Amino acid sequence: MQQSLLASMLRFYFFFVFHCMFYTRDIKALLEKIGRFQFFLAGFHYISIKGKQAPSSTAPIMAVSPHSTYFDSILMFLTGLPSVLSKTGNRGIPIFGTLVRMLQPVFVSRTDPNSRQNTIKEIKRRAQSGGNWPQVIIFPEGTCTNRSCLISFKGGAFYPGAAVQPVILRYTTIPDTVTWTWEGPNAYTIMWLTLCNLNNKLEIEFLDVYHPNEEEIKDPKLFANNVRAVMAKALDVPVTDHTFEDTRLMVQATKTGLPLSAGLVEFQKLKNKLGISFDNTEVMLAKYAEIAQSDGDAFIDIKDFAKYLNLPISPALEEMFQLYDRSGTKKMDFRDYIIGCSLLSQPANSEETIQLAFKMFDEGDKGFITQEELCKILHNAFGVKDTDVTKLFTQVDSAASGKITYEQFKEYAEKKPEYAMLFKTYHEMSADKDGKLKTE
Repeated sequence: MQQSLLASMLRFYFFFVFHCMFYTRDIKALLEKIGRFQFFLAGFHYISIKGKQAPSSTAPIMAVSPHSTYFDSILMFLTGLPSVLSKTGNRGIPIFGTLVRMLQPVFVSRTDPNSRQNTIKEIKRRAQSGGNWPQVIIFPEGTCTNRSCLISFKGGAFYPGAAVQPVILRYTTIPDTVTWTWEGPNAYTIMWLTLCNLNNKLEIEFLDVYHPNEEEIKDPKLFANNVRAVMAKALDVPVTDHTFEDTRLMVQATKTGLPLSAGLVEFQKLKNKLGISFDNTEVMLAKYAEIAQSDGDAFIDIKDFAKYLNLPISPALEEMFQLYDRSGTKKMDFRDYIIGCSLLSQPANSEETIQLAFKMFDEGDKGFITQEELCKILHNAFGVKDTDVTKLFTQVDSAASGKITYEQFKEYAEKKPEYAMLFKTYHEMSADKDGKLKTE
């Protein structure tokens, strides 16, 4: 019985695969009708369409925005099931994998470090085929938003330098039950609320094909920004430099106990100007949360800063804090902290600065610092209490040897680069005419 059932399943599977291979056009037409009927049952009875879809030979890529919900997938069934980006693992799933391959997607691997470049090459190859491949549909925002603006576009649709047809989506049902963002109803709730509507209104507009000029072909970022500007004008919404990485930082912020808004820093703009990586930004977010949550809010004031550094508030600390506090509000947000660390603390935390600070504490060039020496300098320079010096000394003296070596001093300074900036600020404020530091 079991063998007979297994044989029947195998026959059905091979029959299905065979028909997908040789009757692709008929099966795609059937899938389009099935998909459209499913959305009809979900309340999308009539969809208003403006403009005209360009053929693949004219516009090999469709850039669709704003991306705000999984219901956006209805566009697939109204445009001839164009190619999409799909995870590599999907093609190995029985039956579903066959359907995926039939749609000729561009496969993307999250584990392959060369996947991004390979994806760009494949999209470019298809875009330059003269219409031999189906159109590739891409949501350049890379994440769902609430449609109030257009965030930064990813470069995938624009690296090939081929003509792009912008497509915009407008959901006009009131109340809005379709928007699916990080802070809002979950997928099941959205589905249920949308099914409760008598009718869900959607308007799809195909804009004129955008042909890039020579400058835009050479600069995909410029190309993406210009296409975004055209779409924003048609939608009558503003643009913002926030990206998908900002949403990832928002989620990470909630995990550290901060509000979602703490992660909104316009990451792409900071990356372009400061050269910081996303991984480093996550590390800074964890440190920022550690400092900011000392008094229960999402900002850092001078008291938080002093507590983090185990130092009392001093003129040097106040001046350093003012450098971080770019807005002059006496409170530092995460964006201020990133800029301060990148432009002030980390550059100041050089080998030369660390060596200079170590020599200042190390009387007699012994090669180590005693607790008495640390207490003398910190008490005279910053007014640190003996109990706080003991606490700091214990943190730096990881080997509990009763002395701080240069390696331990450097390791601690690298963990808290703010000390280097503070030392530098104090040195500039307190040095005498000969450049010697006054400590008494």
